[in-house]
Amino acid sequence: MGRTSDAKERLLDAALELIWERSYGVVTIDAICEKAQVKKGSFYYFFDSKSSLAIAALEDNWQNYGKAKWDTIFSASTPPLDRIRNFMQSVYDGQVEVVKKHGRVLGCPCFSVGSETSTQDEAINAKAQELLQRQVRYFESAIRDAQAEGALPPGNASVKAKCLFALFEGSLAQARIQNDLEILQSLPDAAMDLAGVGRLAAVS
Repeated sequence: MGRTSDAKERLLDAALELIWERSYGVVTIDAICEKAQVKKGSFYYFFDSKSSLAIAALEDNWQNYGKAKWDTIFSASTPPLDRIRNFMQSVYDGQVEVVKKHGRVLGCPCFSVGSETSTQDEAINAKAQELLQRQVRYFESAIRDAQAEGALPPGNASVKAKCLFALFEGSLAQARIQNDLEILQSLPDAAMDLAGVGRLAAVS
Protein backbone atom coordinates (compact mmCIF):
# COMPACT_ATOMS: atom_id res chain seq x y z
CA MET A 1 0.00 0.00 0.00
CA GLY A 2 1.20 3.52 0.76
CA ARG A 3 1.12 5.10 -2.69
CA THR A 4 0.26 8.81 -2.60
CA SER A 5 0.71 9.85 -6.21
CA ASP A 6 -2.92 10.94 -6.78
CA ALA A 7 -6.41 10.85 -5.36
CA LYS A 8 -7.61 7.75 -7.21
CA GLU A 9 -4.68 5.66 -6.05
CA ARG A 10 -5.13 6.87 -2.48
CA LEU A 11 -8.78 5.85 -2.62
CA LEU A 12 -7.89 2.39 -3.95
CA ASP A 13 -5.31 1.83 -1.23
CA ALA A 14 -7.51 3.18 1.56
CA ALA A 15 -10.50 1.13 0.49
CA LEU A 16 -8.60 -2.14 0.37
CA GLU A 17 -6.91 -1.57 3.72
CA LEU A 18 -10.08 -0.55 5.55
CA ILE A 19 -12.20 -3.35 4.08
CA TRP A 20 -9.44 -5.86 4.85
CA GLU A 21 -9.08 -4.69 8.45
CA ARG A 22 -12.80 -4.36 9.16
CA SER A 23 -15.32 -5.59 6.60
CA TYR A 24 -16.96 -4.38 3.42
CA GLY A 25 -20.28 -3.89 5.16
CA VAL A 26 -19.13 -1.60 7.97
CA VAL A 27 -16.70 0.58 6.00
CA THR A 28 -18.33 3.75 4.70
CA ILE A 29 -17.44 5.98 1.78
CA ASP A 30 -16.83 8.78 4.30
CA ALA A 31 -14.31 6.62 6.17
CA ILE A 32 -12.51 5.73 2.94
CA CYS A 33 -12.34 9.39 1.90
CA GLU A 34 -11.05 10.39 5.32
CA LYS A 35 -8.30 7.77 5.30
CA ALA A 36 -7.35 8.63 1.71
CA GLN A 37 -7.50 12.38 2.49
CA VAL A 38 -9.71 12.85 -0.54
CA LYS A 39 -12.90 14.93 -0.71
CA LYS A 40 -16.15 13.05 -1.25
CA GLY A 41 -16.75 14.89 -4.50
CA SER A 42 -13.50 13.49 -5.83
CA PHE A 43 -14.63 9.99 -4.84
CA TYR A 44 -17.66 10.27 -7.09
CA TYR A 45 -15.50 11.64 -9.88
CA PHE A 46 -13.66 8.32 -10.00
CA PHE A 47 -16.25 5.83 -8.74
CA ASP A 48 -20.04 5.68 -8.80
CA SER A 49 -20.36 3.52 -5.67
CA LYS A 50 -18.52 1.76 -2.87
CA SER A 51 -19.04 -1.46 -4.81
CA SER A 52 -17.25 -0.19 -7.91
CA LEU A 53 -14.38 1.08 -5.74
CA ALA A 54 -14.06 -2.29 -3.99
CA ILE A 55 -13.91 -4.09 -7.34
CA ALA A 56 -11.28 -1.69 -8.64
CA ALA A 57 -9.29 -1.97 -5.40
CA LEU A 58 -9.19 -5.77 -5.60
CA GLU A 59 -8.01 -5.70 -9.21
CA ASP A 60 -5.49 -2.94 -8.48
CA ASN A 61 -4.07 -4.91 -5.56
CA TRP A 62 -3.62 -7.97 -7.78
CA GLN A 63 -2.03 -6.05 -10.66
CA ASN A 64 0.34 -3.98 -8.52
CA TYR A 65 1.20 -6.36 -5.68
CA GLY A 66 -0.23 -9.86 -5.85
CA LYS A 67 0.62 -10.90 -9.39
CA ALA A 68 4.32 -10.07 -9.04
CA LYS A 69 4.53 -12.15 -5.85
CA TRP A 70 2.80 -15.15 -7.40
CA ASP A 71 4.83 -14.89 -10.62
CA THR A 72 8.07 -14.86 -8.64
CA ILE A 73 7.24 -17.75 -6.32
CA PHE A 74 5.76 -19.90 -9.08
CA SER A 75 8.51 -19.14 -11.60
CA ALA A 76 9.16 -22.01 -14.01
CA SER A 77 12.84 -21.78 -13.05
CA THR A 78 11.95 -23.10 -9.57
CA PRO A 79 11.31 -26.85 -9.09
CA PRO A 80 7.52 -27.33 -9.00
CA LEU A 81 7.25 -28.77 -5.49
CA ASP A 82 9.46 -25.97 -4.20
CA ARG A 83 7.05 -23.47 -5.75
CA ILE A 84 4.20 -24.89 -3.70
CA ARG A 85 6.22 -25.24 -0.51
CA ASN A 86 7.73 -21.76 -0.85
CA PHE A 87 4.32 -20.24 -1.43
CA MET A 88 2.85 -21.89 1.64
CA GLN A 89 5.80 -20.66 3.69
CA SER A 90 5.23 -17.16 2.31
CA VAL A 91 1.66 -17.27 3.60
CA TYR A 92 2.91 -17.63 7.16
CA ASP A 93 5.72 -15.10 6.67
CA GLY A 94 3.32 -12.60 5.13
CA GLN A 95 0.87 -12.81 8.01
CA VAL A 96 3.70 -12.34 10.50
CA GLU A 97 4.30 -8.98 8.83
CA VAL A 98 0.57 -8.23 8.82
CA VAL A 99 0.41 -8.83 12.57
CA LYS A 100 3.34 -6.49 13.11
CA LYS A 101 1.60 -3.75 11.13
CA HIS A 102 -2.07 -4.24 12.00
CA GLY A 103 -1.90 -6.04 15.34
CA ARG A 104 -3.75 -9.17 14.25
CA VAL A 105 -4.01 -11.83 11.56
CA LEU A 106 -6.10 -10.52 8.63
CA GLY A 107 -5.96 -13.40 6.15
CA CYS A 108 -6.60 -12.87 2.44
CA PRO A 109 -8.43 -9.65 1.49
CA CYS A 110 -9.92 -11.12 -1.67
CA PHE A 111 -11.21 -14.25 0.07
CA SER A 112 -12.58 -12.22 2.98
CA VAL A 113 -14.44 -9.77 0.75
CA GLY A 114 -15.67 -12.54 -1.54
CA SER A 115 -17.04 -14.54 1.38
CA GLU A 116 -18.77 -11.52 2.89
CA THR A 117 -20.39 -10.32 -0.33
CA SER A 118 -21.30 -13.70 -1.84
CA THR A 119 -25.01 -13.18 -1.15
CA GLN A 120 -25.00 -9.37 -1.18
CA ASP A 121 -23.14 -7.99 -4.20
CA GLU A 122 -22.86 -10.10 -7.34
CA ALA A 123 -20.35 -7.78 -9.00
CA ILE A 124 -17.86 -7.84 -6.12
CA ASN A 125 -18.30 -11.58 -5.71
CA ALA A 126 -17.68 -12.13 -9.42
CA LYS A 127 -14.44 -10.15 -9.23
CA ALA A 128 -13.32 -12.10 -6.15
CA GLN A 129 -14.04 -15.40 -7.90
CA GLU A 130 -12.12 -14.26 -10.97
CA LEU A 131 -9.05 -13.28 -8.95
CA LEU A 132 -9.08 -16.45 -6.85
CA GLN A 133 -9.36 -18.59 -9.98
CA ARG A 134 -6.25 -16.89 -11.37
CA GLN A 135 -4.42 -18.07 -8.26
CA VAL A 136 -5.69 -21.64 -8.56
CA ARG A 137 -4.07 -21.85 -11.98
CA TYR A 138 -0.62 -21.28 -10.47
CA PHE A 139 -1.10 -24.36 -8.31
CA GLU A 140 -2.38 -26.37 -11.25
CA SER A 141 0.64 -25.47 -13.37
CA ALA A 142 3.03 -26.48 -10.58
CA ILE A 143 1.24 -29.79 -10.07
CA ARG A 144 1.29 -30.61 -13.78
CA ASP A 145 5.01 -29.84 -13.92
CA ALA A 146 5.66 -31.98 -10.83
CA GLN A 147 3.72 -34.87 -12.36
CA ALA A 148 5.59 -34.52 -15.63
CA GLU A 149 8.96 -34.85 -13.90
CA GLY A 150 7.78 -37.71 -11.67
CA ALA A 151 7.83 -35.72 -8.43
CA LEU A 152 4.09 -36.33 -7.91
CA PRO A 153 1.94 -39.33 -8.78
CA PRO A 154 -0.44 -39.07 -11.76
CA GLY A 155 -3.89 -37.69 -11.12
CA ASN A 156 -6.27 -34.88 -11.87
CA ALA A 157 -4.10 -31.77 -11.55
CA SER A 158 -7.12 -29.47 -11.53
CA VAL A 159 -8.71 -31.25 -8.59
CA LYS A 160 -5.42 -31.32 -6.66
CA ALA A 161 -4.90 -27.62 -7.32
CA LYS A 162 -8.34 -26.80 -5.93
CA CYS A 163 -7.63 -28.91 -2.84
CA LEU A 164 -4.31 -27.13 -2.23
CA PHE A 165 -5.99 -23.79 -2.74
CA ALA A 166 -8.70 -24.76 -0.25
CA LEU A 167 -5.98 -25.70 2.25
CA PHE A 168 -4.32 -22.31 1.75
CA GLU A 169 -7.45 -20.15 1.95
CA GLY A 170 -9.17 -22.26 4.60
CA SER A 171 -6.12 -22.08 6.86
CA LEU A 172 -5.90 -18.32 6.35
CA ALA A 173 -9.59 -17.93 7.19
CA GLN A 174 -9.19 -19.97 10.39
CA ALA A 175 -6.07 -18.01 11.33
CA ARG A 176 -8.02 -14.76 10.91
CA ILE A 177 -11.01 -16.02 12.90
CA GLN A 178 -8.84 -17.30 15.73
CA ASN A 179 -6.15 -14.60 15.34
CA ASP A 180 -3.60 -17.40 15.54
CA LEU A 181 -0.45 -17.56 13.41
CA GLU A 182 0.34 -21.10 14.53
CA ILE A 183 -2.41 -22.43 12.27
CA LEU A 184 -0.28 -21.39 9.29
CA GLN A 185 3.05 -22.85 10.42
CA SER A 186 2.29 -26.37 9.19
CA LEU A 187 1.09 -25.28 5.74
CA PRO A 188 4.23 -26.31 3.78
CA ASP A 189 4.24 -29.88 5.15
CA ALA A 190 0.46 -30.19 4.91
CA ALA A 191 0.60 -29.07 1.27
CA MET A 192 3.20 -31.68 0.40
CA ASP A 193 1.11 -34.39 2.03
CA LEU A 194 -2.05 -33.25 0.29
CA ALA A 195 -0.29 -33.07 -3.07
CA GLY A 196 0.72 -36.71 -2.70
CA VAL A 197 4.46 -36.56 -2.01
CA GLY A 198 4.22 -39.17 0.76
CA ARG A 199 2.13 -41.50 -1.38
CA LEU A 200 4.70 -41.34 -4.18
CA ALA A 201 7.47 -42.24 -1.73
CA ALA A 202 5.43 -45.13 -0.41
CA VAL A 203 4.88 -46.51 -3.92
CA SER A 204 8.58 -46.15 -4.70
